[in-house]
Amino acid sequence: MRFPTVILEGKKFPRIIFSICPSPLLHPAEISSLMKKAYEMGTWCYDLPFQKHLQSFKELRHSTEDETLVGLCHVEAEEGISFLGKPLHRIESKVLSTIKKNLFPSHVPQNIFPQYASSEVLTQKEIDRIAFDPFRFDKTLSLLDPQESPFLLIGEKYGDWMLVLGRIDLLKKMVLRVREKGFIPIFSGQWTAFILPKAKPLEVAAYAIPINRTESFFDLSKACDLIKKFDKPVISLNPLADGKLLQKSEEAFSFLFNELKIYSAIVQVSSEEEMKMILKDLEKFPSLISRRKT
Repeated sequence: MRFPTVILEGKKFPRIIFSICPSPLLHPAEISSLMKKAYEMGTWCYDLPFQKHLQSFKELRHSTEDETLVGLCHVEAEEGISFLGKPLHRIESKVLSTIKKNLFPSHVPQNIFPQYASSEVLTQKEIDRIAFDPFRFDKTLSLLDPQESPFLLIGEKYGDWMLVLGRIDLLKKMVLRVREKGFIPIFSGQWTAFILPKAKPLEVAAYAIPINRTESFFDLSKACDLIKKFDKPVISLNPLADGKLLQKSEEAFSFLFNELKIYSAIVQVSSEEEMKMILKDLEKFPSLISRRKT
């Protein structure tokens, strides 16, 4: 099957990207095998959430001698943030306490937060002292190649946290750095309805957020309204709701591509059978290619 594409900043971007079971427990040999199967089905762009996915992708690119294959690497915002010279993850529990107790809407379900143990919260002065760490960020980017991975997903949970703390300036610096290194940034967030409007000022090619026909953080109805009115490209993360919609993928994709008019979807798959099932349903959408371009 020929995977349909859209154009983001002058480069082709597939409307469907397979994410080969993005679990740290999956053995590299299994990842390599599934990537090869996906390649035989026509896949040319792969989601690369972990180092072992990147390694398997490099091996596939080498073995096939196909330089048209590209990856979609992930860079956690924490890689470019420090607090008083130390990586921010060292005070993660304090950051979470601050978000949960002082800054976040009280109606938000508490189970969305990771476990934390700190009873302390950051003062505004401490929040102001969170800084961009160009050395650590450049070290992370140096491991990646813009020829192999022209687009980078940047942000993830720490990106959301910085938006909640009012430090979008840090994300802007990371986006600028990514562009200086020759990559095209895509902002990746988790709390769809909350972060989408806050992240809009970022100079990125697209926004990758969790959205499917059954749920979205935090408010599905609000998230859908935001996406329909959003004038920048949106990419769906987890479009099949952790596999719950696998048997109804045709309905799931119709909701995303026909109703919400999203640009692309990154679909988690864990077997050849799942890939074949998804591709079969995608054949029912002959006009997936959007006329909107950036």
